[in-house]
Amino acid sequence: GDTGTGGGAQYDVAERLVEIRERFPFEFVLMLGDNLYGGESAGDYRRKFEEPYKPLLDADVKFYASLGNHDDPTQAFYKLFNMNGERYYSFKSPQGDVRFFALDSNYMSKEQLAWLEKELAGSNEDWKIPFFHHPIYSSGERHGADEALREQLEPLFVKYGVDVVFTGHEHFYERTKPQKGITYFVEGASGQLRKGNVRRSDLTAAAFDQDQTFMLVEVAGDRLVFETRSRTGRVVDSGVLQARPTT
Repeated sequence: GDTGTGGGAQYDVAERLVEIRERFPFEFVLMLGDNLYGGESAGDYRRKFEEPYKPLLDADVKFYASLGNHDDPTQAFYKLFNMNGERYYSFKSPQGDVRFFALDSNYMSKEQLAWLEKELAGSNEDWKIPFFHHPIYSSGERHGADEALREQLEPLFVKYGVDVVFTGHEHFYERTKPQKGITYFVEGASGQLRKGNVRRSDLTAAAFDQDQTFMLVEVAGDRLVFETRSRTGRVVDSGVLQARPTT
């Protein structure tokens, strides 16, 4: 999340991703918004996305983007973001046991909510994982939780058995304690950083705001294993989530 600075820290994180993929051959990458800061010319796409992740792109690793508040909606038409011209969309993992729902949290229209409910209701995958930019749970001092967005989305997440949600926007890493059975990850520090910005609260299960970070995730059956690493490769959080039985 919050990757597209074109700065040294973004390139450092990209190098760690390339190194780790030799041992952990992840198949795709979720982008949690603010994919490009500042200009969005062809040169910006090259410097802030294509160049840092070139080894991954050359290895046919797909990147699936969602839109952040710093992103132009026309990013949806950029081929390498795999949005197919849509502000919100869903896709299934190669193994078919996970469905991901990319949302545009900049504007949660009635049409988008109706689409989301239809998609969630029609999904029979073991895991349903939404990802978007603005966190509906966060202990961040700068932004905090988007409570209005929570009122719109949380009832659908609970109703249709969502177990985990990925968001960005806050320039740090945080994992919440389960909220109504759902674990929320905030990972907005893969290019940006706001040191000392986590106000640890009863909400916080783990947090790190001292360096840029990224997450590695593996889903195997009803288990989701995660590991969060800093820009230097240090593990700052890890664990296993269990999918709740579906009804």
